[in-house]
Amino acid sequence: MAVVPAHPPTLLVLDADPLPRLGRLTGRVRVVHTDEASLAARLPEADVLLVWDFTSRAVRAAWPGAGPRPSWVHTASAGVDHLLCPELTASETVVTNARGIFEEPIAEYVAALVLAMAKDLPRTWELQRQGEWRHREGTRVAGTRAVVVGSGPIGRAIARTLKALGVTAAVVGRVPRTGIHGPQDLDRLLARADWVIAAAPLTDGTRGMFDTRRFGVMQPSARFVNVGRGPLVDEDALVRALERRWIAGAALDVLTDEPLPPDSPLWRVPGLLISPHMSGDTVGRWDELGAQFVDLFERWAAGRPLKNVVDKERGYVPGH
Repeated sequence: MAVVPAHPPTLLVLDADPLPRLGRLTGRVRVVHTDEASLAARLPEADVLLVWDFTSRAVRAAWPGAGPRPSWVHTASAGVDHLLCPELTASETVVTNARGIFEEPIAEYVAALVLAMAKDLPRTWELQRQGEWRHREGTRVAGTRAVVVGSGPIGRAIARTLKALGVTAAVVGRVPRTGIHGPQDLDRLLARADWVIAAAPLTDGTRGMFDTRRFGVMQPSARFVNVGRGPLVDEDALVRALERRWIAGAALDVLTDEPLPPDSPLWRVPGLLISPHMSGDTVGRWDELGAQFVDLFERWAAGRPLKNVVDKERGYVPGH
C-alpha cells in the first residue's frame, strides 16, 4: 500500500491537453503541473505522480535520478510499459492504471475492424471515390473462428463482443485457467483461426511474439488485428506475410513508432489498415479518466487499498 503523508499531499501531474478535472480534490491537495523537461527536477517533491500524458516516455528517463520518489504513480492508460524501468520496478512505489475505462470501446473497435474487413468496406469506399460500380461478395462473420491473445479485461471484452457476432472466440493468456488457453495452445489455435487479435500487454515474454513463424502458421484466409502494443509485432514480418499472401489482411491500431512517419512504407502495404492508436478513445473519456483518478486518490488518502494495482514484475494488473 502506498504511504499517505501527514501533510497536505503534493500531486505532480505530467500534463497533456486537456488537463485533468480533479473536482473533489480542490483545496485538499497541492497540485503541481509539469512537462517532460521539468519532470526529473520535480519528482522529489511529489507524493503522487499522475501520468496524464500517457504517450510520454519521460518517467522512464527521469525516475532513476537522485532524491525521494512518489509513493504512488497512476497512469491514465491501460498499458504501463511507458513507465516501467528497473529502478521503478524495484522500488516500493505503487503503480496503478486505468483498467475499467478502455475495455468496451476497444472491443467495439475490434468488432468494427472485423466487419469492415469481412465486408470489404475499405475497398467499397475507395471505389465510391472513383465513381466505380463493382460488385463483390463479402465474407460471413457468423460461424468464423477467432483467437484473442491477451486474457486481461480488454481481451475478454473483445471475445465477448465477437461472440455476439456469432464468432467462436478462444482466449490465450500467460497461464491456462478455466475458459483461458495457455501459450502452449497458441500455434494450434492460430492454424484454425479466421481472426487473430493481439491484445496482450508488452512484456519481455510478448515482445515480437508475432513474427515470421507465427504468421506462417496462420491460414491464408486469416486476418490479423493488433490493439495491444506495437512491439508485439515484427512489422517487417507482417509486411512480408501480406505481400506474399500468407494471410489475407491486417489492421494495426498500435505501431512500434508512433506517430507513424508519413514516409513509412507501412502506409502503402496492400491489405493493411492503419489507425492512429485510437481504438480505446471515445468522446468523454477524459472525464472518465479524471473521475477514476479522483476515486483512487480518495481511497489512497483514506488509507484504503488501491484498485488497479500493477504487478510491476509482470507489467500488468493480475487476476480477473
